[in-house]
Formats: sequence, C-alpha cells, structure tokens
Amino acid sequence: MNYFSSDFKLGILGGGQLGKMLLYETRKFDIHTKVLDPSPEAPSKIACNEFFEGDLLDYDTVYNFGKKVDVLTIEIENVNTKALEKLESEGVKVYPQTDALHIIQNKATQKLFYVDNNIPTAPFSRFAYTSEIEDSVANGGLTFPFVWKSAQFGYDGQGVKVVRSLKDLEGLPNSECIAETMIPFKNELAVIVVRNPSGQTVSYPVVEMEFHPEANQVEYVLCPARISDEVAQKAIDVALKVSEKIQHIGILAVEMFQTKDDEILVNEVAPRPHNSGHYSIEASYTNQFEQHIRAILDLPLGSTESKVAGIMVNLVGAEGHTGEVVYQNMEKILQLDGVTPHIYGKKQTRPFRKMGHVTIVNQDIAQARKIAEKVKNTIKVISK
Repeated sequence: MNYFSSDFKLGILGGGQLGKMLLYETRKFDIHTKVLDPSPEAPSKIACNEFFEGDLLDYDTVYNFGKKVDVLTIEIENVNTKALEKLESEGVKVYPQTDALHIIQNKATQKLFYVDNNIPTAPFSRFAYTSEIEDSVANGGLTFPFVWKSAQFGYDGQGVKVVRSLKDLEGLPNSECIAETMIPFKNELAVIVVRNPSGQTVSYPVVEMEFHPEANQVEYVLCPARISDEVAQKAIDVALKVSEKIQHIGILAVEMFQTKDDEILVNEVAPRPHNSGHYSIEASYTNQFEQHIRAILDLPLGSTESKVAGIMVNLVGAEGHTGEVVYQNMEKILQLDGVTPHIYGKKQTRPFRKMGHVTIVNQDIAQARKIAEKVKNTIKVISK
C-alpha cells in the first residue's frame, strides 16, 4: 500500500501530547491523519488533517470514527475495545490489537498475565473493591506498607498510592484494585520494544527514571541508564519476553524495578509512545514516534541507537497555580547548550499537570544531568 501523499487514512484515538508528537512524523511523511478526542482544544487538533470531537469510551463514536480509516492506532489505553473488535472483524487494521489492549487496560489482568507467563513481577493481591482491603489486613492477608493501584483508568501518578496505615485508604475509589508488595529497589528502569506485523522487533537502550516523591510522576528520564551492562541486558531480556508474550504491534514501553539484588521485576507496560521515550526525539537515530508509525504501517524499523546521551525533564504545573498557563524563564533555559523544549499546547495549567518536557543532549551523561537539574530549577510552569 502507498501511504505517502496518497488516499491512505491513519486514525488516532486520543489527541493529547503523544498524538501531537506522532503527528510530527505523519506530517514529515505526508500521511493523511484523522484524530478523535473528547476535548475541543486537544493539542493534536492543530497538526492533523481532520479532527473529530467525541468520547473515546463510547462504542458508536469509536466505531463510526474507525470506519473512516485504513489503520487505527491509539495514544491512550482507555478506549472502547468492543468497537475496536468490531472494526477488526470488518478489516480495519487496529494496532495495538484488541487482544493486547485487553491484557494491558486492566492492571489486575496485566499482573495475572505476568504470573501466567513466568514474567517476574512484585507479589500482589487482587480485590473487587477497595473496601475489602481492611478485612485482608485484619486477617493477616496484607501487611503494611503496600502500594494500592486502581485496576483501571490510572495515569500520570493518578490511581496509585502508597498505603502505610488504614487511614491511607480513606478517600480512595471503592473499585477494583490491586495491593502490591512494596519492593525495595535501586532504580526504576524502562525499555521500549517495537514490533511490526512482519515480525521485526527492536528495543531501545535501557533508561533510568527518577520520580517526583509527591506526584508519583517521572521527573527525569536518563539514557543510557547508569547501571552495569549485565543489569541492562537482564532488563532488555525481560522486556523482550513481555513483548513476545503479548504479541503487540507498535511500541510497548516496559517499566521495571531493579531490586537491591539486581533482579528485574516488571511494574507495568504501556502499548503506545511513552514518557520514557521522549528523550529519543533529539538523542536517537529514530525517535519513538517515527518508530511507532513505521511499526503499525509494517515498514522497516529504524535504528534505536542513541547519537548522544539524552535526558528528559518533565514540565508540570507548579503547586498553587491553576488557570491560564505562563512558562517562566524560557529564555534562560534556551541559553543552555543542548536544550530543546517541547510545549504541548495545553492552555490551562494545574498542579502536576504535564504541560511539556525539555530534552537535554550531551556526549557526557553526567554533564547532561547537571544541565537537566539547572533546567528543572529555572523554568516554572505557573498561571497568570
């Protein structure tokens, strides 16, 4: 099929920042795109060929949108999979496939999948309702501390909470959830694996993630991770096994813990371009967004090697600021070598909302980390 400057139509469910960055690549290739998103001010609106406003969880909305395209992909997991199944049965190519989405959409199902496939992961208990946890604690089934995770609809640190006492359960949604053993770990790592329908598979270098302690969001992503070659190979091997078992098409970001004993445990996965791969826009030969497009169109996959060391700094809304966004000190960070800001186009900020990211590239990862710290301490995302 001729994808370039042709009648081919690519559909994207979700029009947030990930969709916007995917569209950088489709515009480069002159691929016609249609985007569906519930927000009339979605960041992707300015970059796609056709924009449709609608509910991603509504069967008819997703089905009718999907009928207008040749290949359908996602930039968010929370979509109506019944509609996607129907579209697949009618010949629309849906990537990642609904079989993969069914595994990944629900964190409890995802964890059970790891156990069934001998993929190392932290011990956990599954609950139909959060209210059941108190009885489990009383009966000795659970001990503090543990990590509570909503089974569905969690993102960017939402739907996750460290529970150190029964008081920490107050106010949590009374819905399906898991309680996961807290793992004492050295590092949080991630590996992005990419597969196309022809079976070609590539993986990116292991990255290291540093998290904000309050928001439970990634603050920094460092590539390469500051770990031994042996641990890096373990992480890549585990990520490739997860990819092989799920049999996804497109990108799969595999988040992992490196334990105190240098074992690798899978935390969770995302079947789409991911925060842990943003560094690749400036630092890699083929960035994750182009790679996802190549994969879902069954084109040859590009090189995943890095040209230089890369660090990504998330730009999130400052605490105490809600309203029309202002990026303070942008000129100051642009004076620093190797710094490239990416502003997502969200007009309204609120505490810890992802508003953009900054990439820092340098031949020396230690020097890049110093510049990243300076960027983090200089730029402020505030409201008017």
